[in-house]
Amino acid sequence: MKHNLFTLETDRLLLRPVEITDAPAMFAMDQNPNVHQYLWNQPVQHIDEIHQVIGYIHEQYQRNKIGRFATILKETGAFIGWTGIKFVDDHTENGNTNFYDYGYRLAEEYWGKGYASEATKAWVDYGFQQLEIETLHAYTHSENEASNRILNKTGFRFMETYTEPDGAKWNWWKAEKSEHSGSSPQIF
Repeated sequence: MKHNLFTLETDRLLLRPVEITDAPAMFAMDQNPNVHQYLWNQPVQHIDEIHQVIGYIHEQYQRNKIGRFATILKETGAFIGWTGIKFVDDHTENGNTNFYDYGYRLAEEYWGKGYASEATKAWVDYGFQQLEIETLHAYTHSENEASNRILNKTGFRFMETYTEPDGAKWNWWKAEKSEHSGSSPQIF
């Protein structure tokens, strides 16, 4: 299913709507136990699980005109993961619902190369300047040092640590439009 959304471009990345053709690369990423170390340690087992995730993302596009986007390395055309803003209106997180959330997941071979920071900066700029979001949230596993560091250096402020019913501890982050001074990402 094609969506009449947009594509963002950074120096090294294209951020575009997720397509069903991304399923094999998403499956490879989400099978990796290291990718799921801070995500409930439940790597996917069947590609049908990825097809369901893509269906859910497409529902978000339809309902909210925003959601997680495929993150593509411009140099090679490789799918390296997903990044993006979604509107959380279907569950409660840390006592909150109906809020904008930033999140990302990258395949392990693309960690430590600055791609997550580059995409995060583009999405924060897009959220504040194009969507005119006043407040953007994110949450990370409290022990995920890399993700906590990325959010901290891209304009998010740590607010608190909260505990899920399963005992997992998560950090709650917030970025405010009033405190942001970014540039507009290229949109096409």
